Amino acid sequence: MARIVFVGAGSVEFTKNVLSDILTFPELGESTLVLHDIDAERLATAEAMATWMIAKLGRGAKVEAHLDRRAAVDGADYVINEIAVGGHAATRVDFEIPRRYGLRQTIADTLGIGGIFRALRTIPVMVALGHDLAELAPGALLLNYTNPMAMIPRAVYQGTSFQRVVGLCHSVRDTQARLASLVGLPPEEVSFVTAGANHQAFVLRFEHRGESLYPALDEAIARDPELRRTVRVEMYRRLGYFPTESSEHGSEYLPWFLHHDDQVAHFRIPVEIYLRWSEENLDTYEETRRRLAAGQGVEIEPAMELASEVIHSIETGTRRVVHGNVRNGGLISNLPDDACVEVPCLVDRAGVSPTRVGELPPQLAALNQTFLNVGELTVRAALEGRREHVYHAAMLDPNAAATLTLQQIHDLVDEMIAAHGDLLPEGVR
Repeated sequence: MARIVFVGAGSVEFTKNVLSDILTFPELGESTLVLHDIDAERLATAEAMATWMIAKLGRGAKVEAHLDRRAAVDGADYVINEIAVGGHAATRVDFEIPRRYGLRQTIADTLGIGGIFRALRTIPVMVALGHDLAELAPGALLLNYTNPMAMIPRAVYQGTSFQRVVGLCHSVRDTQARLASLVGLPPEEVSFVTAGANHQAFVLRFEHRGESLYPALDEAIARDPELRRTVRVEMYRRLGYFPTESSEHGSEYLPWFLHHDDQVAHFRIPVEIYLRWSEENLDTYEETRRRLAAGQGVEIEPAMELASEVIHSIETGTRRVVHGNVRNGGLISNLPDDACVEVPCLVDRAGVSPTRVGELPPQLAALNQTFLNVGELTVRAALEGRREHVYHAAMLDPNAAATLTLQQIHDLVDEMIAAHGDLLPEGVR
């Protein structure tokens, strides 16, 4: 059976969701589940959780737990990456220093100053993982969940010889379900084509039996003033295609919202909401650890996680379409070949096969390009050890550019580099 490795398994809530799926698929119930984390306590918690779930479900799966990453990935068939380099402490830095400069953020993990520095912390670890996989598991499939998604897979396929990497994100699937609900149809009856950059993809086709559903969406928006007070609906009105990212997250990739008090109020943008979520995650972890120690276990409920569905499709031949983040290479013809783009992918025994989308509408490609420019410069900064490209990435970031002067951006970057220290690539430090 498959050898499925969880890198960053100490993210126990996410690990629980994927394990719930894998262990309730009869065809995957005998897999070898390999857990890796650099935090011994969290690794032990994840191991206890996996062992309890297997016993509860009566499966024959085997569990291994490794503090050493190379031992974990040796011979892997699938590697699910869910690391958060620096953890909650680094996340606090990503918010607290920019706040002092007057820079607002909401999630700070995809673009902006927070996204840039999350990438700079994560890329060295991911490049090392890519080298390990090229040596120890060249046929493995690396399924990445860690943000910033447009940067992390790109760093692996540009910085190592390992190319079998696909980024997975819920945003497209959740958006498609939301749109179907707004027009009163089951998602399975609606035809979608969605593509772009991760967290800035757009619904290019939204149809029922060959007829566009965008007029029905317009009617739903016209009936609901609360919908009109969301960033994603505002961007749909301006660009003509519905964006996949949530309003709170999408606001920080753009120059038009967070710098203006009236826009924050009108569109109800929850500034720094991720800090609250991160603190809640710490509480969830402690509760999980307490329950396991008391022999109470955890809730086992299939979550339809994309990684588990991809693995199930490859192992069984069950055909599914998921949206994957992969090297462009002409899939979207008016975005750069080396960019990491999000497109529909067919998954079956042959693996993950991306779909060629062709040209995006020019206004969408132009907006994606501003998004991808920041990512390219950040990846170059990390892979080439060039500190100046960190300044360049921050200068071109839409939210930072709309809020700060060039000198403020330079000073902010210097302070962030000093604060994150050894977590960053040596050349950047």
